[in-house]
Amino acid sequence: MEMVRELTYRGYTIDQLKTMSMDAVIKLLPSRARRSLYKRGLTPAQSKLLLKIRKAKKLLESGQKLEKPIKTHCRDMFILPEMVGLTIHVHNGKEFTPVEITPEMIGHRLGEYAITNKRVIHGRAGIGATRSSMYVPLK
Repeated sequence: MEMVRELTYRGYTIDQLKTMSMDAVIKLLPSRARRSLYKRGLTPAQSKLLLKIRKAKKLLESGQKLEKPIKTHCRDMFILPEMVGLTIHVHNGKEFTPVEITPEMIGHRLGEYAITNKRVIHGRAGIGATRSSMYVPLK
């Protein structure tokens, strides 16, 4: 018999976190997120993203499908319990990377999951590697 463990965040289940007020959830976040949200609050861009998320949640609860994905440039937004289950497209400087929000991500920033650089893959050394070796005759 396999036991399925329900994920908890600081002793609370995801359902309990979703019903809590924003202030109660902020008190559970790590210190950097807590200080940022208490002292500075949400920026206008973060507030706009939160409104989009709440609107999308209402649509999904009523059984409708989202016409457009939720897109944002707001990489510094902390992931809150009400975002769990959504896919948010986060800009990485070139394109929008889809980020599926899971309960383990609560308290982290959105930008952590949309990597901004990619692995460098160098060409092969030898003939043709540089512009000067382009005209060297092959045997």
